[in-house]
Amino acid sequence: MPFTLPPDADGILPDRMIAAMADAGMIRPEYPFVESQIQPASLDLRLGDIAYRVRASFLPGPDCTVAERIDELKLHQIDLTDGAVLETNCVYIVPLLESLALPPDIVAAANPKSSTGRLDVFTRVIADGTRRFDSIDAGYHGPLYAEISPKTFPVLLREGSRLSQLRFRVGEATLSAGELDALHEAERLVDVDDADLAHGVAVSVDLSGESSGGFVGYRAKRHTGVVDIDRRGGYPVHEFWEPIPARRDGSLILDPGEFYILASKEAVQVPPDYAAEMVPFDPLVGEFRVHYAGFFDPGFGYEGAGGHGSRAVLEVRSREVPFILEHGQIVGRLVYERMLARPASLYGQRIGSNYQGQNLKLSKHFKA
Repeated sequence: MPFTLPPDADGILPDRMIAAMADAGMIRPEYPFVESQIQPASLDLRLGDIAYRVRASFLPGPDCTVAERIDELKLHQIDLTDGAVLETNCVYIVPLLESLALPPDIVAAANPKSSTGRLDVFTRVIADGTRRFDSIDAGYHGPLYAEISPKTFPVLLREGSRLSQLRFRVGEATLSAGELDALHEAERLVDVDDADLAHGVAVSVDLSGESSGGFVGYRAKRHTGVVDIDRRGGYPVHEFWEPIPARRDGSLILDPGEFYILASKEAVQVPPDYAAEMVPFDPLVGEFRVHYAGFFDPGFGYEGAGGHGSRAVLEVRSREVPFILEHGQIVGRLVYERMLARPASLYGQRIGSNYQGQNLKLSKHFKA
């Protein structure tokens, strides 16, 4: 089927246009899409039936395919047909069930799904001939692969499991400073009176415990059991997580190598005609990483989709040295982008979204 874009199009493609891309052969799934695979502004990517354990992470570079690099670096291969456990701190490459045949005016960008990031499963998408992770150039024709490295919990995966999602963009989607100011004036993107909108909406960490029963977050335990990536509500929290009580001085010391789930102080929302992405924060102000999963769909936190503002859950890991976080310290920024058209469905309960209206919340795998 033919696929056409509006003249001078600028924005992120919504759900119905993603479906149209598949109908036109620009997205080529090995099997038909499953229910909820197409999200309001993204496409979930499914694992294939083989995982390759490799010696190290890699990028193929402009003159090499991912398959050629796998042949050079693989230690063994694992059949995912009936499920298999991937061990912590090992690197695996898995061919995906979706491949691409992009036109010359559409680019794609990948990110871990929210539940993937909250399990501390480090995953990135790789394409043939690329110099960058999670970035697919316009006009790319070829397969996609997931690099997977569980960092805290061993995980059980199988063919069809979904760890990553893909967005499609045409033209310039990011709002300018003036456009972001105007959108905040009209929609109140964050529930504070003195919002910091420089280079995106500033998001700070909540260490008061006031909105979560006196606790500010969770620290992941080591040497736990396996987490089945496709099992919802199947695991007791106490077997995998240690709750962190609020301190009187509103601080938290991040231990190197430990993984934390925290929440933003602000409630944010994404209006229906926009999407957002959490961008890495300036490393010059702190040696820590926040938010592995960075996509916020249209309707996230939006009152019309049942949100009333939602906290951003922060997946935090300190790097080489202990680092003190303070209540209200800025830890990330939400960059807003325009949609090419409003999605047919918004983020919310009607489409099975797991984190609408959230405060401090672990991934869907753990019993509430």
